[in-house]
Amino acid sequence: MAITDLPLLSMLKTKMRWHQARQGVLAQNVANADTPGFRPSDIAAMNTQNTVRTPGLTAVAATRTHQSHLQGMPMGQGSGFKTEDTKGWERTPGGNAVVLEEQMIKVSANQFDFQMASTLYSRSLGLLKMAVGRS
Repeated sequence: MAITDLPLLSMLKTKMRWHQARQGVLAQNVANADTPGFRPSDIAAMNTQNTVRTPGLTAVAATRTHQSHLQGMPMGQGSGFKTEDTKGWERTPGGNAVVLEEQMIKVSANQFDFQMASTLYSRSLGLLKMAVGRS
């Protein structure tokens, strides 16, 4: 088995490719901020739920060791909060719907997530090298 065939590393590579593609779309939105009639676009969120789940494994729940501890939910069942994608409601007289502040927040969040994935990837490779005996 090649190192790149490991599920964690292949998922991290896919995640970094997704962030790279999203960065291009967000940059296009910022570049067309003055174009009349331009509507901003975004890439659909990457679904990692199916990638992470392995057949035969069950959800892990926290054990309550005292009555005053809160009952937790098993991992992988979500937090119970609804998330909503809000559509931009600001529009210029020319019909442009790009809000630069909103786009820059998305760009910085995307950059942070990409850096996290690339750090996890490089640290995972470092751990594999250490396990093999090549440091």
